[in-house]
Amino acid sequence: MSTPLERWVQQQAELTKPDRIHWCDGSEDEARWLMKVGMEEEKINGKPVFYLLNQEKWPAAYLHRSHPTDVARTEHLTYVCHPDKETAGPNNNWMDPDEAKKLLTMLSDGCMRGRTMYVLPYMMGHPDSPFAKACVQLTDISYVAVSMRIMTRMSKKVIEKIGNRDDFVKGLHSVGDFDPEKRFIMHFPDEHFVWSIGSGYGGNALLGKKCFSLRIASWLGYQEGWLAEHMVIIGIEDPEGNIYYITAAMPSACGRKQI
Repeated sequence: MSTPLERWVQQQAELTKPDRIHWCDGSEDEARWLMKVGMEEEKINGKPVFYLLNQEKWPAAYLHRSHPTDVARTEHLTYVCHPDKETAGPNNNWMDPDEAKKLLTMLSDGCMRGRTMYVLPYMMGHPDSPFAKACVQLTDISYVAVSMRIMTRMSKKVIEKIGNRDDFVKGLHSVGDFDPEKRFIMHFPDEHFVWSIGSGYGGNALLGKKCFSLRIASWLGYQEGWLAEHMVIIGIEDPEGNIYYITAAMPSACGRKQI
């Protein structure tokens, strides 16, 4: 019998209609293969997803260029879809969940045709921690697959951890045709689900970042009694080898990039 995860992936594939499905294992060999696919097969605006840089100056370094219309977060197209508007809070855009799903179903129908659907099983937090969350993101671009491997703990072990459970955090992402008029990032907190289309940029596409670890996690934290926020832990080592740690919470628009 298939697992809830396998059934969910199949349901999304029936909607998005990719030519093939690749389950990522997070290995180094796979990452190199993904880079090759991005350089030789996949295209953005008719150009490769990745470019190999000067290997003498920058060994094992690659360049990725986003679409010209897709170079920043799109807050005005980002929604939190609780059943009632008040629960979404004063700082979030709101859309009725049924209305949001109807819209995104229309935009996502066949959006992966001619592409590969990458299944990205990943952990937010240390895999052995009782507080870590098992997640799966689907995407149709190698850039996201490679980046999620760097930013999270991606491996087949996450699939084993999920097992027959269906409460894992889900993310469906497609770059679509990069049309700004068809670009939306929808959050469904009650379902632990993020649905993003039309963008390949940072927090719009790497769904473990702002989408889960801030927006969905805020709702999880509210229900479970903890706080979700942008956090940093910095270790500073002096010449004598003493290490000092600094921790901080840095919400959006606080100037953290200038620190």
